[in-house]
Amino acid sequence: MKAIILSAGQGSRLGRLVDDRPKCLIDFTGRSLLDRQLDTLEANGVDEAVVVTGFHDELVAEAIARRSGGPAVRTIYNPFFKVADNTGSLFMAREELEGDFLVWNGDTLVSRALMHRVVGNVQQGICVTIDRKPGYDEDDMKVVEKGGRLKAIGKRLPMDSVNAESIGLLAFRGGGAGQFREAIERAMRSPEGTTIWYLRVIHQLAQSADVWTLDIEGEEWGEVDFPVDVEAARALTARWDAAEKAAAA
Repeated sequence: MKAIILSAGQGSRLGRLVDDRPKCLIDFTGRSLLDRQLDTLEANGVDEAVVVTGFHDELVAEAIARRSGGPAVRTIYNPFFKVADNTGSLFMAREELEGDFLVWNGDTLVSRALMHRVVGNVQQGICVTIDRKPGYDEDDMKVVEKGGRLKAIGKRLPMDSVNAESIGLLAFRGGGAGQFREAIERAMRSPEGTTIWYLRVIHQLAQSADVWTLDIEGEEWGEVDFPVDVEAARALTARWDAAEKAAAA
């Protein structure tokens, strides 16, 4: 299995934290967000990663070159990162959408235990990793699922129907790769192609075919969208690091 990490955007909602570097290079207790993602993949046996870059792609390339060990990493530059949403990044990486792979948002940190569950899941097709909480807000990527099948996904779903949220990590196995690649190509050829999030493509697929969900409720993860998220994620990664040191002692 390989991972495709979507790290093209600047992350402008983080303000001055991303004036001179992309979101994926923000430091979290001694390791960048991207480094932590790659380390998590390595710990779970994923030995190949494709990072889609955009804003300050040269800094991302330098950060990857400084790494020793871990997955074999290559980059794909998305020159349209300022005008196209993340479906554009996947369109640029469409030749990579084959076989078994993960698509992972470049602003999401997950624990190694959570990734272990995603990589170890054998569900064929398309599988969206979901979590649950007592209530959801307008910025959550909300989900309606039933019996392990995705019924709807989007930020504007009616709140009274929502029963989960996407954490920004999807797995594709078997025929799921071809389904997704064809849907991405169709979306980018539509009049609104540059404005579509790739999870809208997943929503459309779920209306006519099986799209599955993996419930990881109870596992730890964090999304980095706003300055307050950075402090929360630093606390989370510090706890993970302390637990790993204690386990190794």
